[in-house]
Amino acid sequence: MTLKTNRIQSIDLLRGVVMVIMALDHVRDYFHLGAFSYDPVNMETTNPVLFFTRFITHYCAPIFVFLAGTSAFLYGAKKTKAQLAKFLMTRGLWLIIVEIIIMDFLWWFDITYSFINLQVIWAIGICMILLGILI
Repeated sequence: MTLKTNRIQSIDLLRGVVMVIMALDHVRDYFHLGAFSYDPVNMETTNPVLFFTRFITHYCAPIFVFLAGTSAFLYGAKKTKAQLAKFLMTRGLWLIIVEIIIMDFLWWFDITYSFINLQVIWAIGICMILLGILI
């Protein structure tokens, strides 16, 4: 039995590849023997494979932002401007909440939240809210 879907497989494939690359980078960041003692993009202390795996991850955040914009466009093609704006603002707010409450805890294991580190998920959330307001 084949299920009919309206999803664009190339977008899902690109998103999946980028998630795997980022997951590998995060694993390297915590489990590589020299991760805390030297920078993998420092040409004096790295090797080509380690350098490439860290270098390629610099493209992940821009691709995530690009895909968020692409998805907003595709979602908005089937909705009214008001529906799209509401969707973007609520989705952006959820992303900010996830970044601050869940991801910050998972990165730092600090239940007091004495340090809030805003990263890519927060940036995508802010951009979605701004795009919702602009619409």
